Amino acid sequence: MKKAWIYGAIGVLAVSAAGYGAYAQSKKYTIVTVVKITGINWFNRMETGVKKFATDTGHLATQTGPSTADAAQQVAVIEDLIAKKPDAIAVVPFSPETLEPVLKKAMARGIKVITHEADNQTNTLYDIEAFDNVAFGGNLNARLVKCMGGTGKWAVFVGSLTSKTHNQWADGGIANAKKSKGLNLVESKQETYDDADKAYARAKEIIRKHPDIKGFQGSASTDVAGIGRAVEEAGLEGKTCVFGTSLPSIAGKYLDSGAVDGIGFWDPADAGYVMNKVAQMVLEGKKITNGMNLGVKGYEKVTVTKGKGSAQIIKGKAFVDVDKANYKNFPF
Repeated sequence: MKKAWIYGAIGVLAVSAAGYGAYAQSKKYTIVTVVKITGINWFNRMETGVKKFATDTGHLATQTGPSTADAAQQVAVIEDLIAKKPDAIAVVPFSPETLEPVLKKAMARGIKVITHEADNQTNTLYDIEAFDNVAFGGNLNARLVKCMGGTGKWAVFVGSLTSKTHNQWADGGIANAKKSKGLNLVESKQETYDDADKAYARAKEIIRKHPDIKGFQGSASTDVAGIGRAVEEAGLEGKTCVFGTSLPSIAGKYLDSGAVDGIGFWDPADAGYVMNKVAQMVLEGKKITNGMNLGVKGYEKVTVTKGKGSAQIIKGKAFVDVDKANYKNFPF
């Protein structure tokens, strides 16, 4: 019979492969989710999923992150975690490139690393994407172009020039907009650092500079809230079109007023749950395979492809389109 070895305080114990599987499944793991920034609705919602995973499984699953959207602060948080040596960390990188050395260090110490929104990350085992990011950005822009009537000036915002998914969404939007010759991108990839106030200030500047601007596309969850506020103050609700990634809890009042016309998103709680579930599976020695059902809405039939280095990319089909008519169906 095939045997596995368990090392512990009582020495080395030979058990059957089936017995080891039961042992692995009964073990309680420490898994820490590290987000880009704490205290904003998007990642508060993600923590809901992390806590549900902990309740459902009994594993010690928690969430942490820096107080501001800053790559160096996120590195410091992970460095502190390495010293505590959890079994796994699930990270939503602010800057994938900046995190490479610290994630490499974590993996060298035996900590399993799972990422989200970072399909260019090398030092990870699996990166989880809720969907095809370029297609998602193109879809947001298609809705924007329709609202604009296919003509006019527009601008696109990103949380950071180093945030991989934000730039993929923006690139998808820009590529889609090029299909309409009547569109003119006057301000490209304006950085807002996941801060609604910064998005508001930048949108005000753009409106002053381009009083005839017709469209905005946001990427950070807080972008459309800042843009919507600027649009309301300028009295441009009926003259501009605003679309972007956000949540109903963030953009709802602007959808009601007409300052924001539509949003797209995936449920961060589901993403948090899936990251932790994948971490658990890796710790149990399981592989995630193409077509696998991860048991969470939007991730029932994932695709798995090769990423950078030894990383694997898991993609779901988890995004939804929302506007004033249906946003209240999503109470988060």
